Amino acid sequence: MRNQLYQLSENDIAFPHPEYALTSPDGLLAIGGDLSVARLSNAYKNGIFPWFSEDEPIMWWSPSERGIVELNEFHISKSLRKHLKKHPVKVTLNNAFAEVIEACCEQRIDTEGTWITQDMIDAYKDAHEVGIAHSVEVWRDGELAGGLYGIMQNGVFCGESMFHHQTNCSKLAMWALVNWLKRNNAHFIDCQLENPYLTSLGAKVIPRSEFLTRLKKAHSYCVDQTMWEPQELNAIYE
Repeated sequence: MRNQLYQLSENDIAFPHPEYALTSPDGLLAIGGDLSVARLSNAYKNGIFPWFSEDEPIMWWSPSERGIVELNEFHISKSLRKHLKKHPVKVTLNNAFAEVIEACCEQRIDTEGTWITQDMIDAYKDAHEVGIAHSVEVWRDGELAGGLYGIMQNGVFCGESMFHHQTNCSKLAMWALVNWLKRNNAHFIDCQLENPYLTSLGAKVIPRSEFLTRLKKAHSYCVDQTMWEPQELNAIYE
């Protein structure tokens, strides 16, 4: 039944179809359940993600329009290329997941508030331990200067958050991620919601129905888990 907010059971990880999400607030599909790895995995496979604040119940969303980045449409400015030449960095995968998610939380608390609660941090750390949550780290002079994290299943990377301690380092993390996904024949990046920052990098909006169709097609993609082994990405910007 449409226009009905679903209450999830803690004993069943199933979700209603995303097309049943509310129109106001747009995309709210269900509340409750838990943040177990099994439920998170099932949510992302079906185009659903958790988003809520500290004093709210767990809320699950699938908005009517979805922000995505097509890997071949990612945009890098000339100024960023010049900045990288003057200020080179080292890029790693999954070398500091805990530090990245905690830095994302801290940066959002400082700027606009955050949905990255301690429960969320713990849940995504658990997802990282089983190999579905990953981080990209950008290092400069031996210090963590920026990064991002998200969930990847079936060749679609679902970005959750990013941060920077030094100028442009979140953009460099995104650029590195795009190049890495291209090398490994991934499909696209799910940005969840559009914003001006992501639009400047080439993100676009597609209807939920199209997003779900593409997500379903991606399920035939066989992920090589070795691509996410902790490692340094040499020449990732070439």
